[in-house]
Amino acid sequence: MSNLLQQLNADMASVVGDVRQSLVQISTGRGHGAGTIWHADGLIVTNAHVVEHARGPLTITLPDGTERPAHVLARDPDHDLAALAVDANDLITAQLGNSKLVKAGQWVFAIGHPWGVLGAASAGIIIGSGAEWPEMPLSGKDWIVVSLKVRPGNSGGPLVDVNGRLIGINTLMTGPQVGVAIPVHTVKRFLRQSLGEARAKTPEPLTHL
Repeated sequence: MSNLLQQLNADMASVVGDVRQSLVQISTGRGHGAGTIWHADGLIVTNAHVVEHARGPLTITLPDGTERPAHVLARDPDHDLAALAVDANDLITAQLGNSKLVKAGQWVFAIGHPWGVLGAASAGIIIGSGAEWPEMPLSGKDWIVVSLKVRPGNSGGPLVDVNGRLIGINTLMTGPQVGVAIPVHTVKRFLRQSLGEARAKTPEPLTHL
């Protein structure tokens, strides 16, 4: 293997390793999903469908293997997003990218826990983005469509660019090799609109959205 390929492999593995530090596993009593650490004070973003049919309390497994109880702050089934709170501090957060600037052909990584395999990575390219996707189950919503599989256990995990910057939250598979993610700019809007009421229920206000 050439030095160039060796360096490329090392760089890709390093990006995935860094992203794993902002990835959690969510146990619902019915199964497992992924979540992305949005803020160091315990704010987790995942899919609404991951926590929709939870039996009993949610359990979050942090990157260091620590398990913590969590509760749902807000859910938006229309955009398949949910915000969770876990009692933790100084967590490593996702580095946010600009999902409005993504382009077809860019390489991306989906990180999650498919079939319970913790921190597994898949690579692919962006097929396209925007709202004009007639095959999507929710029309008129922004999506990032990628040429990779979003397997069970990937839902709620990060979709990142080659620099490890979060550009979307993985949500579903719509074809044999086609995955779909919710853009970061949609996640930001959901959090701003949803957490006004939730702030009153949290010990410390979430002021840094």
